[in-house]
Amino acid sequence: MPKERSVIPSTILGELKPREPNIKHVSTVIPLGSIELSADISVPDNALGLVLFAHGSGSSRQSPRNRHVANLLNRGLIGTILTDLLTEQEEAVNIQTLQLRFDISLLGRRVVAVTDWITREPALEKLRLGYFGASTGAAAALVAAAERPKTALAVVSRGGRPDLAGPSLNHVLAPTLFIVGGDDTVVLDLNYRAMAQLPSTTERKLEVIKGASHLFEEPGALDKVAVLARDWFCKHLVEPDQ
Repeated sequence: MPKERSVIPSTILGELKPREPNIKHVSTVIPLGSIELSADISVPDNALGLVLFAHGSGSSRQSPRNRHVANLLNRGLIGTILTDLLTEQEEAVNIQTLQLRFDISLLGRRVVAVTDWITREPALEKLRLGYFGASTGAAAALVAAAERPKTALAVVSRGGRPDLAGPSLNHVLAPTLFIVGGDDTVVLDLNYRAMAQLPSTTERKLEVIKGASHLFEEPGALDKVAVLARDWFCKHLVEPDQ
């Protein structure tokens, strides 16, 4: 495994501290060929980087858990994009049939497409990009990271199903953090197996939050997820001279 990168100043990596940066919030639609995806973008002044959220099956950009993590990332001067990966029509079909819930190929392509849109947006293109994936969204994020190795610079998986990324795991170069609840034993085993499939040169780390279940609903569990994610993104997205 590669050596860890230089340590970011403790003011960034320390415990979460209240701060009130000036944050620009925009709700928009992202045009992707024949479809459009709804998105909520939040970018603090002097942002250190940008994180694209890939939500899990049966969820959306309105996920209260992802929004909680995104809010704490924003307070840590990291911009966020929460986007639906399905159109309203697709989501309506998915609710009835569940046929798109585990279509990782489709979800991964959507993350790639949103990534490419970000690189063309003047207000976002200069921000170094990472992915935050939850549940099946973690697999979609890893598929996209394999497809865009020069753009995706860090990945965080929360209670993820990275195993569903399949052969794409062999091509993920981005440093990847896996966060799993200690009581989520089945998913924990799947994460161990997925980690072993990453290239030997890819930095990876597993953080197990003791006493937490799959959704991190226990008091304080989600805050621990947010701090771990923020520290990982600060470490890998921040330019050396920032």
